[in-house]
Amino acid sequence: MVNSNILIVEDDFIVAIDLQQHLEKMGYNVLDITDNGRDAIHKTEERKPDLILMDISLKGDMDGIDAAKQIHELCNVPLIYLTGYFDEKTLKRADNTRPCGYIVKPFEDKEIQTLIGTLV
Repeated sequence: MVNSNILIVEDDFIVAIDLQQHLEKMGYNVLDITDNGRDAIHKTEERKPDLILMDISLKGDMDGIDAAKQIHELCNVPLIYLTGYFDEKTLKRADNTRPCGYIVKPFEDKEIQTLIGTLV
């Protein structure tokens, strides 16, 4: 749904800004961008996004998978992981958080639009 509110959790500033611009061109509202898990949890509670785009590797003491676990304990927000790599151990950990999908970097607009469009 156009005008859906999305939280971007991405530790690479350039990727985050690029993603924000792509999402806004598609008609989505980016509520905020953060680069770490603790802020992602706080911003999810505070801003109540319709969807979270979560990088698996984040700054700080918490990765995206750990942040997603805590977010799911607080609320039922759909989450899509952003990742630049898929090793089996990480994929199994991520799958346990029941994500709605994965976007592999570098991403294409069509991939983002198709996946997000099925969720919001």
